[in-house]
Amino acid sequence: MSLLEKIRNHSAVVGVVGLGYVGLPLAVLQAKTGFRVYGIDEVAGKVERINRGENYISDVEDQDLRDVVNKKQFTATSDFSTLGKCDIVLICVPTPLTRNKEPDISAILKVTNELAKYAHPDMLVVLESTTYPGTTDEVMMPILTKNGLKVGDTLFMAFSPERVDPGNAAFKTQNTFKLVGGVTPACLPVAQAFYEQSIVKIFPLSSSRVAEMAKVFENVFRSVNIALVNELAILCDRMKLNVYEVIDAAATKNFGFMPFYPGPGVGGHCIPLDPYYLAWKSKEYDLHTRFIELAGEINEGMPYYVVAKLQKVLNKHGKCLNGAKVLVLGVTYKADVEDPRETPALKVMELLQREGANLSYADPFVPNVTIEEHSYQAVTLTKERVQQSDCVLLLTAHSAFDYDMVASNAPVVFDTRNGTKKVKGSKDRIVLL
Repeated sequence: MSLLEKIRNHSAVVGVVGLGYVGLPLAVLQAKTGFRVYGIDEVAGKVERINRGENYISDVEDQDLRDVVNKKQFTATSDFSTLGKCDIVLICVPTPLTRNKEPDISAILKVTNELAKYAHPDMLVVLESTTYPGTTDEVMMPILTKNGLKVGDTLFMAFSPERVDPGNAAFKTQNTFKLVGGVTPACLPVAQAFYEQSIVKIFPLSSSRVAEMAKVFENVFRSVNIALVNELAILCDRMKLNVYEVIDAAATKNFGFMPFYPGPGVGGHCIPLDPYYLAWKSKEYDLHTRFIELAGEINEGMPYYVVAKLQKVLNKHGKCLNGAKVLVLGVTYKADVEDPRETPALKVMELLQREGANLSYADPFVPNVTIEEHSYQAVTLTKERVQQSDCVLLLTAHSAFDYDMVASNAPVVFDTRNGTKKVKGSKDRIVLL
């Protein structure tokens, strides 16, 4: 039976490597679709929890995971040899940056080298991890074909970027449109047929490189526009204008404008990282992507701006930052998610800690954080704690926070997310970014 036939009758066995925010929802979806799924992850704790039916990703429904595990449709393991049983392998591993902000694709390389030991004819391999254009065919293909497999004939390869938006209730893996680019023309229909089994809309592309570029561009677009509005926020502050009113006014135009909003920096698994992948790759073509790098510079500077403005806020209230009791609200990178990856809140706290501020924080999703070897435990947000602070610093606008209580009891609130916009009554003690 051909691979295409196995895909269409759901007898193909699927392996998902990397069981994090991308891999676990994808694995559960494929198991629900009817495929036999093996999840591979080096973290033993994840494997054990999955096999007990315990969920740790908010975008996965607890019952969905229990169902596919109990039905033996989905099994997790740390044994890479399991890939030899798979007809389809989806790679969903992290692609961070080095300390010098260069691409770190070591996880992709490690998985690819492991997979090469077990790759067999009539196998589809799809990379979903965000990376620079050329990774699938320049880096992975030579490794996977060194034992004689031929791409487009006995081995099918593609790139299909993840588009996960943690905490988005409207768009999950199944109904988020999917890009698919094959390494060769023969690879595309196989990869497309696979994703069509579970995802509502597939957009086939001419190559894996186009798909890789499209994914990076999506996040470059967001990074550049966030940088633009962050710079606007700084200008509006000097001009004593409300930047949020300015943005909302511009957004009344019913064509040609898309609102973005400022904040204390950018976070998550995409925007702080992906633009640097493209900027690094562009140098191979003797091009310096100055616009992209400038956006990164502006966004990375926002935590420093927040601390500098907080100093001014405290000065106006007769307080010095050194020793000031600063109560931070929210440390995840976006509201109502439990994901702290690359969150600018921790950078702000690090800078405040260095200045001698007396820090505490409240976040219903993060019980503890460590900043430069100093551990903090989350506190309960109470009226008394707010009153005892010198300043409440809002860095992540979780819906669980009682903003009316905070605004009416804090000596001053420095709101970097406009989370207090619906506060009733006087807003005299609220300072916006």
